[in-house]
Parts: sequence; structure tokens; C-alpha cells
Amino acid sequence: MSTEEYLKDITEIKDMMNKSSRFFSLSGLSGIMAGIYALIGAAVAFYLDSIIGRGYLILNSKLFYYVLIDLVIIALLSIVTAIILSVRKAKKNNETLWNSASKRLLTAFLIPLITGGIYIIIKISSHHYGLTGSLMLIFYGLALVNASKYTIGNVKYLGYIEIALGLACAIYPGYGFWFWVFGFGVMHIIYGSLIYFNENSNSKSA
Repeated sequence: MSTEEYLKDITEIKDMMNKSSRFFSLSGLSGIMAGIYALIGAAVAFYLDSIIGRGYLILNSKLFYYVLIDLVIIALLSIVTAIILSVRKAKKNNETLWNSASKRLLTAFLIPLITGGIYIIIKISSHHYGLTGSLMLIFYGLALVNASKYTIGNVKYLGYIEIALGLACAIYPGYGFWFWVFGFGVMHIIYGSLIYFNENSNSKSA
């Protein structure tokens, strides 16, 4: 076997190992849609606060439950959209959606996210509302960074930005709503757009 053939075999083996350990079917379009859902949800919350709120949330108030429903709808729409687009992309890549790589990705993503969610609920239950936006951004960023080693793309950089925004939000808690809009809305649209155009560029050059 020549040196060139040997190196080619090594490269193929490396590619196979990489494909078996990383999930390749995340769609940039799902990131864009998640950002749009977040902006629409934020607009709804802002409108509700303007007609029935006091500029801040109080546990067990009507506005609190409306905003909670608003957040759940945003999360569900984002998850369903991500699943539909990932299934479509997985078929295109001849990949199954539910495999060992996607299981590791989901586990790595959910552990910090669920931990953060429980912590935020505990803080809200004790009437500590001020850092809710900051904590959501920080734990979401940690979830992205933790999951990034099981997928392609630069998800970790989005995670770093979300963490930085969360820390900035902690310094300026009075602007939590706007940090939330920028982190979950604008940044998702920017990041998703970069991934989407990169995907199209790669598919055209292939």
C-alpha cells in the first residue's frame, strides 16, 4: 500500500469516526425560526404588560400566567420546527434523526437547561424576579456550549454570546427584557442565517 493510499484510508476512518460521534442534521433555518418566534413572543409579552401589567411580573398574577403561556408556546414552536427541519435534513444526509450522536447531543443540552429551569422556578417561587432574564440566558448559553461537542457548526460561539449577554443582564437587571429579546431573538436569527447560507454555499460547491 502506497503512502497516499494509507493516508486516504486514515482520512476515511477519521471521517467515519467523526460522523458516528457528531449529529450533522441541525438546520440553520430552525435557528432563524426560533429567533422569529422569540421576537413575536416578546412583542406579545410587551403588549400584555402595557395593558394589564405594572412594568414587572408578580407571581400568581394574571400577567405572570399569560407570559408563562407565551414562553411555553415559543418553546414548543421552536422544538417542533427544529424536529421537522432536522428530520428533513437527516433524510437528505441519509442519516437517522434518533441515533447515538443525537442522544448524546440532547443529553448534553438538556442537563444544564433543566437545571437552570428548576433554579429559575425556585428563585421565582421565593419572589426573586430580578435576574430571571439573566439566568435564562446564562443557562441556555451553558447548554449550547455543553452540547456543541456533539454537533457541527459553531454552536459554542452562540453559547458564549448568550452567557456574555446573561452576565451583562445581571449587571443591568432593569433591561432584562431587552437582553432577552436580543439573546433569544436577534442572535438566533443572525446565527441561523450564517449557518443557513453556509449550508447552501457548501451544497452548491459539492
